[in-house]
Amino acid sequence: MGAAPPNAATNYDLVVIGSGVGGYTAANRAGQLGLKTACVEGAAVLGGTCLNVGCIPSKALLHASELFDLARTKFAGFGIKVSPELDLPTMMVQKQASVDALGHGIEFLFHKNKVDRIDGWARLAGPGKVQVRKPDGSDIQLTTRHVVIATGSIPTPLAGVTVDQVRIVDSTAALTLREVPKKLLVIGAGSIGLELGSVWRRLGAEVQVVEFLDHIIPGADAAIASACQKMLEKQGFAFRLSTKVLRATAHDATVSVDLEGLKDGIKETVNADVVLVAVGRRPFVGDLGLETVNLALDDRGFIPTQNFATSALGVWAIGDVTAGPMLAHKAEDEGVACVEVLSGLAGSVDYSIIPSVIYTSPEVAWVGLTEDQVKSGGRPYKLGRFPFSANSRAKLQHEGEGFVKVISSTDDYRILGVHMIGPQVSEFIGEACLAMEFHADSEDVARTCHPHPTGSEALRQAAMSVDGWMTQA
Repeated sequence: MGAAPPNAATNYDLVVIGSGVGGYTAANRAGQLGLKTACVEGAAVLGGTCLNVGCIPSKALLHASELFDLARTKFAGFGIKVSPELDLPTMMVQKQASVDALGHGIEFLFHKNKVDRIDGWARLAGPGKVQVRKPDGSDIQLTTRHVVIATGSIPTPLAGVTVDQVRIVDSTAALTLREVPKKLLVIGAGSIGLELGSVWRRLGAEVQVVEFLDHIIPGADAAIASACQKMLEKQGFAFRLSTKVLRATAHDATVSVDLEGLKDGIKETVNADVVLVAVGRRPFVGDLGLETVNLALDDRGFIPTQNFATSALGVWAIGDVTAGPMLAHKAEDEGVACVEVLSGLAGSVDYSIIPSVIYTSPEVAWVGLTEDQVKSGGRPYKLGRFPFSANSRAKLQHEGEGFVKVISSTDDYRILGVHMIGPQVSEFIGEACLAMEFHADSEDVARTCHPHPTGSEALRQAAMSVDGWMTQA
């Protein structure tokens, strides 16, 4: 992994700004295609948000906290008697060990694909030029034929709520709390709020979720979102929907939060030990020097692109800085496709088949259109549905909550959307993506042999149900 020599111009075919999932994937693909490539990263570690303060550490804590919760509440039902004691520092250490190991993996891939890692903060310095401010304060300038901007996103602030990362935290600080709060108030009922709320609820916190909308999980199928809310309420979550947060005030040991009901106008103040602000993310497009190549943001703060190319010749953008779902796997696909396009190949991303997953327990996963979207489009459709209460694997694991829902076109049975809530559904939503990618219809899935007993059989049974028959219910 060569670094650019100090105070010297270094020539590249491609400079990638940002080493998150999209950035390091783009850099590695470029190296594989024979491009002289550098990846510039301002943070001390590679991997961006997903690896360091997002997907990976949150899933590590979700897994560990679920084991703790199962030991307290479910193990006895399997004939295992234990009295678990929480060791939060060790839980945090093992989380970080997983993050570090994966970070070393990115370094290995850079070495394997001959990608130069350059430490420092990068900004465009005109056409074909990138200036890098090194950690020691010195500057170097890179010349390049292409630049890929992959700087990701940061938490969205909320008016009236000042994040201090002690009492009022964002998702980054919520991953490193030193003790379990007695009362946790989560602002936002999307994936981040529900996942991190699940972590601390399992570890002993009372969790209340405040959401501006009248439902949780914006973007999910209504039936799935409703089922998820009921299941989380059974676990101890309390939800305040259609509620606006007016302000939050941090005190020495607590936070007071002023709320207003959107339907009745009633105002109320509630208290919590910690408040988590999880109202979404916004593009991280600060000091990138976009003006040096006459590149402007759109009205939502994204970098406009067409087939990954910006309006500035040789400047490309992928991932969270561009429009679309802010998902690591979307950025990964764009990283590959973008580099292939700029290399003269036929790279592409099918944005209609980008899956979403929420790693609560049970998990939520979906791909394609929701039922409401199909209805609003006026397309005739048929539904298939199968409950996990009739799935052998789920039953033997005492995880029978949830269902799989398949939406197919009435005309040709083509799959329009698949929506799941149930045990480990993240592991087989990819099958639905593959089916849709190859234009399979619901009967194709229904007639495909699946291993027994597995959770994936629930998808097959739901596909059968589209045509009015099932073999397991």
